[in-house]
Amino acid sequence: MLDFIDTQIIPFVLAMYDAVGYLGVAAAVALETIVAPIPSEVILPMAGWKVSQSATDPAIVEPLTRLAWNIPLAVAFATAGSLVGAVAGYAIGLWGGRPLIDRFGRYVGIGPADLDRADRWFDRWGAWAVFVGRMVPLVRTFVSYPAGISRMHFGRFVLFSALGSIPWNAALIVAGFYVGESYPQIEAALKPFEYVIYAVVLAGIGYLVFRWRRARRGSGEPRNDVDPSTA
Repeated sequence: MLDFIDTQIIPFVLAMYDAVGYLGVAAAVALETIVAPIPSEVILPMAGWKVSQSATDPAIVEPLTRLAWNIPLAVAFATAGSLVGAVAGYAIGLWGGRPLIDRFGRYVGIGPADLDRADRWFDRWGAWAVFVGRMVPLVRTFVSYPAGISRMHFGRFVLFSALGSIPWNAALIVAGFYVGESYPQIEAALKPFEYVIYAVVLAGIGYLVFRWRRARRGSGEPRNDVDPSTA
């Protein structure tokens, strides 16, 4: 995976930045928000590095405006890209994931009552889940899908996606500005924390599955293929 990022992702993203500037930043972040193997810990500091290059060499300019790269516009376009990717993930969950679960969920033990509980949970906690999730590696890529599946209010989803994306994008772009061409060190510095996050996420999923299965056993719900009127 690291070789793929170094040999494919980084050159591709740099080429986009050199070709279309801020639009490349938006496109890269949109893809990162949907596709996990594109790490924001790399592509956002790279945008900060471009700002740093412009600050030290006036010949290096953003290709569309023909002006020096600057942090506010880089953050704005990165946030716009985050929202595009987030809305795409939400739509996939809403129009793809939800119908599939409605139709086939019973085969893996997910019934209407489970979906109703998920909907209620997102009604209560979804805004915080999206806000915090936008600042957590891995989680920021996947939080849009359950929000769409649970039909979280779209306006709230977009609002809290933006509020969570702005500080994350700004922090990494500013960090890239200060470390310059050493921007890969940012990903290396964050990597130990990512492993902790992965462990916590997996443990949380395991705990939720355990609670869900125990609740179903304790509720004594009838099997889906049994008609209670004939029992």
